[in-house]
This record gives sequence, structure tokens and C-alpha cells, in this order.
Amino acid sequence: MALSRLRHPLIFRARRLLSAGPSNSSALRSLHHVPGVLKQIPDVDASSLRPLNFRLLSGVHVVPSKLQSGVRHFSSAEAPVYAEVGMPALSPTMTHGNIAKWIKKEGDKIQAGDVLCLIETDKATLEFETLEEGFLAKILVPEGTKDVLVGQTIAITVEEADDIQKVPATIGGASEVKNQASSQTDAASGDGAPEASPANISSSELPPHLILDMPALSPTMNQGNIFKWRKKEGDKIEVGDVLCEIETDKATLEHESLEEGFLAKILAPEGSKDVAVGQPIAITVEDENDIEAVRASISGNNVVKEEKPVRHDVTTEVRTQTTGFNRISPAAKVLITEHGLDASSIPASGPRGTLLKGDVLAALKSGKGSSNKSSAGKATPSPPQVNQQATPTKSLGLKSDGQQKDAYEDLPNSQIRKVIAARLLESKQSTPHLYLSTDVILDSLLSFRKELKEKYDVKVSVNDIVIKVVAATLRNVPEANAYWDDGKGEVVLCDSVDISVAVATEKGLMTPIIRNADQKSISSISAEIKELAGKARAGKLKPNEFQGGTFSISNLGMFPVDRFCAIINPPQAGIIAVGRGNKVVEPVVDADGIEKPAVVNKMSLTLSADHRVFDGKVGGAFVSALSSNFSDIKKLLL
Repeated sequence: MALSRLRHPLIFRARRLLSAGPSNSSALRSLHHVPGVLKQIPDVDASSLRPLNFRLLSGVHVVPSKLQSGVRHFSSAEAPVYAEVGMPALSPTMTHGNIAKWIKKEGDKIQAGDVLCLIETDKATLEFETLEEGFLAKILVPEGTKDVLVGQTIAITVEEADDIQKVPATIGGASEVKNQASSQTDAASGDGAPEASPANISSSELPPHLILDMPALSPTMNQGNIFKWRKKEGDKIEVGDVLCEIETDKATLEHESLEEGFLAKILAPEGSKDVAVGQPIAITVEDENDIEAVRASISGNNVVKEEKPVRHDVTTEVRTQTTGFNRISPAAKVLITEHGLDASSIPASGPRGTLLKGDVLAALKSGKGSSNKSSAGKATPSPPQVNQQATPTKSLGLKSDGQQKDAYEDLPNSQIRKVIAARLLESKQSTPHLYLSTDVILDSLLSFRKELKEKYDVKVSVNDIVIKVVAATLRNVPEANAYWDDGKGEVVLCDSVDISVAVATEKGLMTPIIRNADQKSISSISAEIKELAGKARAGKLKPNEFQGGTFSISNLGMFPVDRFCAIINPPQAGIIAVGRGNKVVEPVVDADGIEKPAVVNKMSLTLSADHRVFDGKVGGAFVSALSSNFSDIKKLLL
């Protein structure tokens, strides 16, 4: 039974004795010798309270809680008894969370089981219930705070309402915590742009307002692009209204408002790129009359847009002014010697005037570096062979630089393609790929497809049937429908067969999911994949339509690609690469049992599998079942 639930004079007497100071140490020691009194307390015996007395003597009592509700402090007589509520670990993989909303406010009475706040974890938004009764004295981490570490104090509670005003001010305020969180977000993003930090927004000068941050709309999202603002400055917003469209690492999603009010100021204008999660993007107010006050207190959008170019210009000026150097890095020294450059003409950008390799490469690219060897050749005659070697090297280098400037063009990369590149690299570096190939005969599949069209007027593609065949194979070999858990170091079997299908879009490769594909008919799979592919190309996929999946299919059969190897999409353990169908001549046994040559349609399939999940036995069983299902398509209808 928690300490706050025990209502007995002995417990409160112990607190008074503790706050009275060391003069009552003898009285505290006497508490150990009152077993008769302790027996009067329900559900408590003397032995169970001995550790509690020890904690009281030490000055700190840790409240036993599965959610780690915090630490209870007993201080001097001037300060009340208060408990620190820490950020709980609401999932096994949770290391930090976001405060989505506070259900209780400062001063509210709380009972055991009351929901204190909503916490956005790495999995979902969950309710955080209190295990103690009392009063919420102080909120240390305000709504909207991102990346709060598990165990960090988020609130202070007291047992008596009169103690709320007595909580020490040194514990910290919400504004202080908010500024710390925002500075951590800036440091993590690696960009010190003024618009990325709410420190430029003086809250004291503004009327009551709410700062809206860039939300994390997918588990892997760390930055996004403002694609379009649906609301304009001054518009009234209701709960559920779409504020803007945000291009994430997966798709373009709608960002809905959780509060009602008025959109006072847009901090990240339409078209803003690489806005870090947690960075302020807008300010809302409750009263329409406060809109002008917010606009007057914050500089216009042109500051946000032009801040970066101005900073780059200043950097360029500083580098141009720093033409001398105090030190030179070994790599820069080698480049200067190799290309015969005049080091004194190259601006140094390193710390304490250090000339870096990047400075020399920039000078080579711009052609600003002058040759020491050429000038030395004019002042002091040197052997012709040396000049002939140095001069062509320099001229060829300059010519090559000129050719490169005309030969390529930098294309901006979408957020989706950036994430795809990072995840593919991570997959190849961290996942041991196992490749297994086989050729399957398509004649049964093609005749079945033709029969569906002629007899039942059902039009399906080869890819639709491939999805059904792969799903049925995963049902036949459940060991293949699994993934590797790095934390546990073991294979985890999946309950459902969810097939991710690669769809090419203008922004990058998307993988919408056919869930429970083994339980669906081919016609329903065909209709669903058409709908999901259309949404993917339009950038309208919802998170639940592309997040998850247990196995992937990548089909290049519509191109002249006979076979290829695909890269596994983590955390999945397998992906099938489908090539085009080809007519080949093979020996076939006819009805008379005579072997004779015949023309058949064959298609190449290549399995890329995580070798930690697929050993030789599982991989062989999967490929064997796959070939068997392709040879007799009609049995999939059973």
C-alpha cells in the first residue's frame, strides 16, 4: 500500500518528527519499538514498515510504481512534502516521448487512476495515469514539448492543497523547461537558423498564445517540408481542421489542429524545406483581437526566408577577408604541393586560422589559387622538364573543372528519396542478405488469368496473382513470415501476412500494404492495389496504409529486366524480385509419357532474405513452396 493511501496518526507523526530536525532523533528511534501500534494499521505489520522508516530517516522515499511515478522529498519545515513525477516508459522500446496534452491543470485534485496527460511514444499516443492521490502543484514540461527523456521530471505533486503555493521556486518553471527542450531540438537538427528556435519569440511580449511545432507524422520522420498551408493568417480554426499539408519521409500528409482559436502567424511559409521535427511553424491565439499584437511582436516572413542567404553571405565575406593562415593541415599541404598553388592566396576557414583541405579544394574548383611553380619559373629558371610537367597538370585541372561545371546540374532531392537512400544504405550495411533464385513456369498462371477474363469477366494482372501466390506461400511456410528483433536477439513470427508492394512515384518509391493478403481473393487484391497505387502516386497515402508489412514484392516485369536482386526493407526479413516472362524451349513430358521439346513461358524470381531469419532450410522450403504454388494456381482458391 502506497504511503499516501495510509491515513494514520503514526505516519503523520513521523513526518512531523522528521521536519523538526535532529533534536528529535531519539523520538524517531522510538518508532522501531511500537509493534503494538503498528498492528493497528490495516494491511501493515512492523516488518513491512521497517524499510519505510529507513527511507524516512534518509530523507527520500521512492514510490514503488510500475510506471516510475517519481521520488518523494521530505525537506525542512518551510517546504512541503512533494513528489516528482517522471516521464514514464510506456513501451519496451521507449527512450523518450512527447507531451501531447495535459488533462489535469496546475492546482487540480488528482485521484489514483486519474489521467494526468497524453504522452506520444514511439508507438502511439497513450494516457499516463497517476498512482497517487493529491494535487498537481506544478507542470515542469508544458504541452507540445518534444523528446523528453524517460525518467525526466515532468510535474510536481503535493498531498495538501495548501502546499501548492509552498513548492520551492527553485524546482524550475515551464518556460525554462520549454527553452531547454527547444535548444536541444536545435542542437539535434544541426542548424542554428533563427527560425528553428523559439528563443527568437519573446513570450513575455505576446498575448496568450500557442506555438505549433512541426509534428512527427511517421516513426522515421525527423524533418519535413511545408507543402501547402490550408489556413491563412487570421483564419479561425476548429478542432480537426487541416492546417497545412506536410511532405514527410513517406508521403504528403494533412496536419490537423488539436485546439480551436485563430491562426495568428505562420513562421514556416509554404515551400519551406527540411523543417526539423519540433521546430515552430505557426502561432495561434484564442482571441481574434490578439492577432495584430502577435504580428507586431514577431518579424515578418521575409526574415525567415532570407535569414539563411544573409548568413551565407556573411560567411563568404569572412572567408574572403581571411586570406592569411597560421596553420595548415597535412591534407591541405599535400594538395598545395601537388597542384603547385600559392597558399597565401587561399582563404583559411579553420579554427585559429587553420588552412583546411576543403579550402584548397574550393580554391581549385573556383580557379582562384595561383601556381607557385609558375611564378617561381619566371623568377628563377628551372629545367624545362619540370615546367612541362607542372604547367600541363594545372591547365588540365582547370580545363577539367570547366568541363565539370558545364556537364552536370544539381537536382533538389525530395524528402522521401533522402530517407529511402538512408534506409537502403542502412539495410545493406546492417542486414546480412541471402539470395535464392528460381525460375517458375507461367503457363498455368496465364491460362488461369485468361479463364477469369473470358468466363467471369474478372480482369486481374499478373502482379495481382503474384501477390496472392506469395501470400499463400508465407502462410504455408510461417517461419518465413517473421522479422529479427535486435533487442531480444531472436526471430519473431508475425501473426498476419501483410504484403508491401513497391510502387514507383515521382517523389520516390512507396510501399503500400495489402493486409491479410492470404485471406483475400485475387479480385479484391486487384481492386485494393489499384486504389493504393493511385493514392501513392498522388501522395495521399495514410500512415496505416504504408507503415508495417511483413514481406515485400518488387516487380520489374514490365521492363526488359530478366532478373535482379532487391534490397530488404527493414524491419522486414524478405523481399521477392520479379523479372519479366520469357519464352524458352524445354523438354516436356506429354500425356503419352514421351519427352519432347516445347515452348513454355518462364519467369525469374529472386528472394532477398535476412540470413538471421532465413537459414538454408527455411529459404529452401519457401522457394520450393513458391514454385509449387505457381505450378498449380487453381489450388489457391481452395
